Amino acid sequence: MSDQSKTKRYRIGYALSPKKIKTFILPSLLTHASQRGVDLVPIDPEKPLIEQGPYDCVVHKLYDPDWTHQLQQFSAQNPNVPVIDSPEPISKIHDRVSMLEVVTRLNADLEDDKVEAPKQILVSDSETLWNAMETMELGFPVIAKPLEANGSANSHQLCLVFDEEGLRSLPTPTVLQGFVNHGGVVFKVYVVGSHATCVKRKSLPDFTEETIKMKSLKGCLSFSQISNMNSSDYNENDDGFGGELDLERVEMPSESFVSKVAEAMRKELGLNLINFDMIRDAKDGNRYLVIDINYFPGYAKMPSFESVLTDFLLSVVEK
Repeated sequence: MSDQSKTKRYRIGYALSPKKIKTFILPSLLTHASQRGVDLVPIDPEKPLIEQGPYDCVVHKLYDPDWTHQLQQFSAQNPNVPVIDSPEPISKIHDRVSMLEVVTRLNADLEDDKVEAPKQILVSDSETLWNAMETMELGFPVIAKPLEANGSANSHQLCLVFDEEGLRSLPTPTVLQGFVNHGGVVFKVYVVGSHATCVKRKSLPDFTEETIKMKSLKGCLSFSQISNMNSSDYNENDDGFGGELDLERVEMPSESFVSKVAEAMRKELGLNLINFDMIRDAKDGNRYLVIDINYFPGYAKMPSFESVLTDFLLSVVEK
């Protein structure tokens, strides 16, 4: 390697919300990237992007139309500067209906395992809620989610509906998604370019008819209400409320399986920075369901995120 290539430094401009900067642009990332020749430089979204720089790459997570227009202008004048990622494919995973359509199109050789999207339907008004459930053969409990998945406070208002009364209390439009018992564990897959990391986290408990009756679960309960149920709500003989879950004993999906699904997901979406949540059907250990996809997730929760992100950025700019 020549002295010149050794001293080559790359300027990566980032346009992020203040909250995202606080959780992502950490001192550990800045230091690691700098040591590898990558300088992370803030972009001021209040000023024209084409008047800032120069940049070897632009990374962003801003969604307003003005910013999208600025990116288009910048790309037109700087066609050789990669933008991670294009606003158009990002917008497709801001809608919880189009978000999971990608799962039905995944092209991956998964051998004995299979990946699906759960049954779900968009309900536009309260009059059609019950008919919609019957049409889709959705039974209680059912998950209700806002249509928009854009990171806003409202987009995180998810709840579990146990009966018709709970169904009638829902605002519309809403997405109804079939609930699948999954052992109380969700697998969160972080994708950074060709790199994929899977971690396991506690999820909603399993529910049986007996559990629902025993706990007198009625109406509509938010995910936070269910998660905050204290120890007195648990019974060791219960199917779905079996005390403390030992995550260490939960088997992870194979690395090969995770890598194949992640690569297929990345190609189908046309995005480099994503996270998807996946559950394993408690009745069929070879059946996985992708229940959510996010753009530019909280990577600081991912092991060794500093080196993974820096490797990715270098791979982009060195092309």
